[in-house]
Amino acid sequence: MYQISVEQDFDAAHFLRGYRGKCEAMHGHRFRVVVKIKSSKLNDIGIAYDFVELKQHLKDILSRFDHTCLNDVLPFDKMNPSSENIAAVIYNELKPKLVGAPVSLSGVEVWESPQSGVAYSLD
Repeated sequence: MYQISVEQDFDAAHFLRGYRGKCEAMHGHRFRVVVKIKSSKLNDIGIAYDFVELKQHLKDILSRFDHTCLNDVLPFDKMNPSSENIAAVIYNELKPKLVGAPVSLSGVEVWESPQSGVAYSLD
């Protein structure tokens, strides 16, 4: 099994509604997003999936979050923009972009600092 990963960052502010602590106030992060896909085979030129294409899919999703207050952006205007929810939203928006490709989405990681991150998958 081959596992392919790409990583991108975006900068955004957010606050956690109902949280009792510092994160209830607006604050910002440079979020790091890691996407992992897997494939059991390679194509005729020896690749499982084009990094460029996967990076573009991720960029298309993250562009609406970059340099915003996430609480003002769908679906986070109703849902708390926790790292857990951000990872699930990215996963659910990326999955349809891979339909028909010879790969499957393994998971999405969202890191809000070098020491704090979350991974989301359906496994």
